[in-house]
Amino acid sequence: MAEHIITGIDVGTYHVKVAVARMPKNNPNGQAKPEIIGTGLAESRGLKSGYIMHEADVARSIKSAIAQAEKNSGVTIKRAHVAIGSIGLEETYSHGEIIPARADSEVTTSDLEKVMQDSEDRIMDHIPNRRILHNIPLRHTIDGTEVLGRAQGLKGTKLEVDSLFITTYEQHVNDLIKTIEGLGVYVEDVIASPLAASFVMLSKAQKRAGCILTNIGAETTSIVVFEDSTPISLKIFPTGSNDITNDIALGLRIPLEDAEKLKRGAMTSATFSKKRLDEIIQERLKTIFLLIDNHLKKIKRDGLLPAGTILTGGGANVSGVVETAKATLELPARTATLDIGKNIKIKDASWAVAYGLCMWGASDMEEATTIGLVKHTKRNVLSWFSQFLP
Repeated sequence: MAEHIITGIDVGTYHVKVAVARMPKNNPNGQAKPEIIGTGLAESRGLKSGYIMHEADVARSIKSAIAQAEKNSGVTIKRAHVAIGSIGLEETYSHGEIIPARADSEVTTSDLEKVMQDSEDRIMDHIPNRRILHNIPLRHTIDGTEVLGRAQGLKGTKLEVDSLFITTYEQHVNDLIKTIEGLGVYVEDVIASPLAASFVMLSKAQKRAGCILTNIGAETTSIVVFEDSTPISLKIFPTGSNDITNDIALGLRIPLEDAEKLKRGAMTSATFSKKRLDEIIQERLKTIFLLIDNHLKKIKRDGLLPAGTILTGGGANVSGVVETAKATLELPARTATLDIGKNIKIKDASWAVAYGLCMWGASDMEEATTIGLVKHTKRNVLSWFSQFLP
């Protein structure tokens, strides 16, 4: 039996990360996690806030990371799952309704697909130049009564759905696919980075209770909000840990290189007080968390997520970030840990997206019940999220 090899490519603003995984041969109950057999890392060039500015530079970066991953894994990479996390990611809510097709009014799988299609059709005129990456049913109602559990098999004269669509700029997706496929690697699908990271950064219990995965990256901060095991909101903010570095440089009048080292705790200085440094850092962190809090207010989830916020990204390592998150959001907060089991080739949370893509790809081998995608297939999210999680 041929080995099942899965590759994830995370093209970030500062690094390209490639993870190559293999599904265990002995997987009797279908619950085994993919094993990482090789990784590749290269400095990103030609990107801004996650989207491609100079295709040739980006191609060289991706090619370098792929070559390294191939060497480390002993595998020739021909296909890959790819993440996109640019500032262009946005959410759109919609509503759909249909009359069940069967004479006895019983809701079928076909009806569920049709009502999601109706909700999608209603937003198409409002999202010009954008591509739908994911379509997520949030809740179904039958004859005005909310369905608790599965709608399939129930009876009624009207089926409705409230849905969430994750979109990005068509051009950003096309540029990414063109660049990677120009290197001879077929792009199987494109996934929003925050969702990919959530596959390995959040537990089943956290998603069920309600939580936020907050990724404070270099140029952007992304959040994905879960409730009742379902992603209910995704948002990208145009501020990140680079802004902390810039604030330190301006506030203390020091070079950017020294400001970055101070932010990471890699150097100290007697020429200014630690109190002043902490004040600068906390002020920027508070600004970031206020943006998140305002978004939670907008979706009516402020102070209502028992599992709190789970922090990741480079900014999650800054001094005082957990305390500032708790105080600003009025929620529990902690830094994330990457649950990779025996996958010792990946040692830190910065690889969450790349490994999450491999987890995603592994689901294809189990059954075709995953998310709505950008290329070739159209898949649904809810049944996927319960797979492979602790």
